[in-house]
Amino acid sequence: MTATELELTRHTVSTSRGEIAVAEAGTGPALVMLHGGGPGASGIANYHQNLAALAKHFRVVLPDQPGFGDSYRPSQDELDADSITQIAVEALVGALDHLGISTFHLLGNSLGGAAAIALAQQHPDRVEKLILMAPGGGWLPFGPTPTEGQKEMWKYYNGEGPTLKKMKSFIGVMTAQPKKWAETAQARYEASLDESHIDFYHRLNDHFAKRRGMDPLWRDLHKVKSPTLLLWGRDDRTITLEGAQIMLKYIRDVQLHVFGSCGHWVQVERQAEFERLVTDFVGGGQ
Repeated sequence: MTATELELTRHTVSTSRGEIAVAEAGTGPALVMLHGGGPGASGIANYHQNLAALAKHFRVVLPDQPGFGDSYRPSQDELDADSITQIAVEALVGALDHLGISTFHLLGNSLGGAAAIALAQQHPDRVEKLILMAPGGGWLPFGPTPTEGQKEMWKYYNGEGPTLKKMKSFIGVMTAQPKKWAETAQARYEASLDESHIDFYHRLNDHFAKRRGMDPLWRDLHKVKSPTLLLWGRDDRTITLEGAQIMLKYIRDVQLHVFGSCGHWVQVERQAEFERLVTDFVGGGQ
């Protein structure tokens, strides 16, 4: 079965924050997968290649986080009042409540990793197992910030605005072997051109500048009670591997798997291994 042959169920659900778009595939224990914050990102865009394997074992739930895909765009007032991470947590919990999903396994990458950490900290009884791929907020960089990847994300919508050349440069920093993923550039570029998303991204960049980055979730890593699997590319230039040390120290039940010759997009760059590790860790392969 390929991803294109899967029967995707799509919802748009109302939450106290705004409308959240959700796609689903498969049956079984719920596995909620949160995408990262790159231009053109969405649940389906980031994880479509993994659906065929994971939907054999799980009810895979792919929300578009606030500001991305077909979900609502947080306003300036909303971003002034709360962090994007907290906005995402409240919207995601509302969406899962609407769908009748009380407990679930949770996976998050980068920006979605920050939302996953915060959700696990605030709702420990709901998150059964937690998988984090180079998550924001729970990481303390050893080197200078912003990192190379963070700079690419900031530059993408600034200056002359989005271009295909910029998207290729972005993918070149996100991955360790960018020539292998060049065909994804056109689709991601086209997805990044939505005017409401561009407007939101400018607000988001200003939001991070005012707050000096993401929420310092590392301060409360001890509140993560779920068994946790960390997946990291050794050559990640956005959320660098060295920063994982604090997560290994303070999350009670934690393990780390590192992929050589791999950057920030583990689910793409090491697709088969990613799918096997997630399936085995969550228990769908038993």
